[in-house]
Amino acid sequence: MSFDYKRLVKFEHNIGEKEAKMRLMAGAAALLISVFTASIILLLAGLVLTATGYTGWCPAYSAMDKNTCDAAESAKEEETTPPASE
Repeated sequence: MSFDYKRLVKFEHNIGEKEAKMRLMAGAAALLISVFTASIILLLAGLVLTATGYTGWCPAYSAMDKNTCDAAESAKEEETTPPASE
C-alpha cells in the first residue's frame, strides 16, 4: 500500500457498516473514560473514532486506498449518489 495525498481529500465512504458501529462504540467509550481520567490523548482518539464512525469516511483509509465496505453497500451508495459534473 502506498500513501497518496491526492486520495486523502477525496470523500468516499470507505468504512463498512459493522466497522462504523464498532468505531462509534469505541469512540464513545474513549470519550467517557477521558472525561473521568482527564486524558487529552484519549479525548482526541475518541473524537476521531466517533467522527469517522459517524461519517463513514476515514482519511487515512482514503490515502492508503483501503475500503472495508462490502459490495452491496458500495452499490447502494452509488445508486443514491448523483454523478459528479466535471
